[in-house]
Amino acid sequence: MSAIFDGKVVLITGGSRGLGAATAQAFADRGASVAISYAISADKAEAVVRRLIARGVRAIAVQADQTDPATAKPLVERVLAEFGSLDILVNNAGIAVQGKMVDDLDLDGTAFDRQWHVNVLGSIANTRAAAPHLSDGGRIIFVGSLLGSYVPFAGVADYAATKWALAGYAKGIARELGRRNITVNVVQPGIMPTDMASDVAGELPDREAILDLHPIRRIATLEEVAGTICFLAGPDAGYITGEQVNVAGGLAI
Repeated sequence: MSAIFDGKVVLITGGSRGLGAATAQAFADRGASVAISYAISADKAEAVVRRLIARGVRAIAVQADQTDPATAKPLVERVLAEFGSLDILVNNAGIAVQGKMVDDLDLDGTAFDRQWHVNVLGSIANTRAAAPHLSDGGRIIFVGSLLGSYVPFAGVADYAATKWALAGYAKGIARELGRRNITVNVVQPGIMPTDMASDVAGELPDREAILDLHPIRRIATLEEVAGTICFLAGPDAGYITGEQVNVAGGLAI
């Protein structure tokens, strides 16, 4: 691949597995220096870093618990200390708590509140910490969900709401940072082969029935979603900002 990110530094939250790890690899393949954050999976994060370094780029992993907004500033400071700059922020870290209806007597409010803290408040804290230090012409990309603009089944209200919140926040800061030519966009995947998708699979409607709603009747690959993130971070996307880009096989059309 061409080294379109040569000399660029990217921070990817939640980069120890799944889409985060695939996105880290995609940026490394395109020449970027890569920092990933992780909450508890130190071994997995270090394994990702070793693979990135083997591709000939600089890479680090930094522990940061996204349930605690106070960890955002030290995370960004560590990246700046290691690499000297920050050009791209990918807010990827998130959790999914799904399958319960709002009127369910067994609804676990604590788990749903944690989801809000991780998906929304944690991402906002990362963005606030990074924005003053992003290079002019930089990029901020939120990993949302198709459920952030289209809700085809029940049991996902709080999760969907966290992703709608991110979309609204992204549009707002796109306005604020446009004067510095920093673009802000949301990539909204549908179903992907991730641990998180597997964790909630038993709480959602039948997978085959969901696939029947897709014009392209399959799930996305991690590489397809990571490639979209890299496109929005790259030089050809400098005039795209405040947008929600679905990578979902046409489910919402």
